[in-house]
Amino acid sequence: MTWIVAPEHFGTPDAELLRRDYYDEVASRYWGRPATTGEIDEGLTGDGVELLARPTGEFVVGRYGGKAASCAGLRLVDAGTAELTRVYVRPGFRSTGGGGLLLAAIESAARALGVRQIRLDTRNDLVEARGLYAKHGYREVPAFNQGPYAEHWFAKEL
Repeated sequence: MTWIVAPEHFGTPDAELLRRDYYDEVASRYWGRPATTGEIDEGLTGDGVELLARPTGEFVVGRYGGKAASCAGLRLVDAGTAELTRVYVRPGFRSTGGGGLLLAAIESAARALGVRQIRLDTRNDLVEARGLYAKHGYREVPAFNQGPYAEHWFAKEL
């Protein structure tokens, strides 16, 4: 089995299911209980996903053995900076190299958009994500926003 990671519109059926799964996992971890369908719907409403398409960003989907298994988004902040968001690998596909391939695809898209730095914020409980970022050259930096769920900030120069 191999990974294929490629740009895909955030509104395709596979991309929408991945986005729902992403939000379900991060919300459920945060609340310490399973998120309801209504909570997932509410969380995805008005979440700015439309910015994850050119010219303001990119969305990629990873497929493992042909099955949609991961996703990541990139949103331009300014001419040289972009934000990494919605990085997700379905649990059954973790530890297969998909996370690193997602980051490589997003970094390639960022370079094509003229981005020189990618940054992101994440939470304390998303330990796997923090490990993935550190493994792939993202370093912790001072806070660059005051988001309600931002507890760690990372950046990488391209």
